[in-house]
Amino acid sequence: MHHPQRPLARLALALALALGGTTAHAADEFTVALAIPPAVHDGAPYAAAEALGFFKEENLDVKTIVFQGAGALLPQVANKRVTVGYPTSEPVISSTFAGKDPLPLKYFYNGVPATTMEFAVLADGPIKTLGDLNGKKIGVGALTWGTIPGGRAALRTAGLTPGRDVDFVAVGALAAGFQALRNHQVDALNFNSSWNDMLEMSGTQIRRVAYPAVFGETAGNGFIAHVDTLRDNPQLLERFARAYTKGQLACEANPTFCVQAFWKANPQARPEGDQARALQDATTLLSRRLQRVLHTPSGEARVPGQYDLSAIRAGIKAMADAGEYPSADVPVEKLFTNDLLPRINDFDANAVRAKAKAQP
Repeated sequence: MHHPQRPLARLALALALALGGTTAHAADEFTVALAIPPAVHDGAPYAAAEALGFFKEENLDVKTIVFQGAGALLPQVANKRVTVGYPTSEPVISSTFAGKDPLPLKYFYNGVPATTMEFAVLADGPIKTLGDLNGKKIGVGALTWGTIPGGRAALRTAGLTPGRDVDFVAVGALAAGFQALRNHQVDALNFNSSWNDMLEMSGTQIRRVAYPAVFGETAGNGFIAHVDTLRDNPQLLERFARAYTKGQLACEANPTFCVQAFWKANPQARPEGDQARALQDATTLLSRRLQRVLHTPSGEARVPGQYDLSAIRAGIKAMADAGEYPSADVPVEKLFTNDLLPRINDFDANAVRAKAKAQP
């Protein structure tokens, strides 16, 4: 039986496929706002996801943009100038208190589930406890850093009043801060553990003064998006976080490859001098960070990106008890969600590891 409409149908199908193919190749732009410049320990997963094609598989064109601290970053996400941000949680929690308009933002992926912030002092100095910081100057990258409230709260647990007993001083990130400590411009640095690893590897002997245990499993840096994006286009966020998680697992499986991928993408970050030593140190840095992020202190595997809401509430109460927050009455469920994680983590992790291990 003759069907005169079939040629037209075939033509329409061919045009649809052709147009569809064109659209599929136009990757979605995805911008990530960072509060500090990426270093090898936190930048390598992006480089791995790019080099191994994980972003491409999700049809994403990912770019990172650095702003000076969480205070400068959050308005970029709130005004939808960037797709997501990667700030620490204190400024977002603070935005919920009386008299402030809550930011239209929500965390959907816990990037640093274990607190990495600590105080670092020179090993040959007298400072051994939080209380010993009385009368001292503490260096931070910038006074807009979102980690400062947590540092102040840690000091208050030791009976110190920031601004009276101890001062925070902006000294710059990484090398600039390291030099400030070595030259005794400050008595301590309030940096993350990976930066302090780097300080040690540069030849400076340090002593680390930890935060109180109640801050140990509270939310650190995480991916945050506008509530409109979460509502209207959650798949976009899932695609990015899935590729990012693959990047982390790949770096855990083959950290040397990931370090080299990061240096290739960021040639200015490659250290000068002994390249074999630099590669060994960078690999150690990356592996230490991933151990903290992907595993609990006892070594059990975490669910990548998962928030522990009870730990967050405990940390908020500790911040309130220290006078850093006006109260512990925070709508935690409105600020943090694990809803996207089942789809984010829906991939073959062993295949990712195998692909990474196959790299030279």
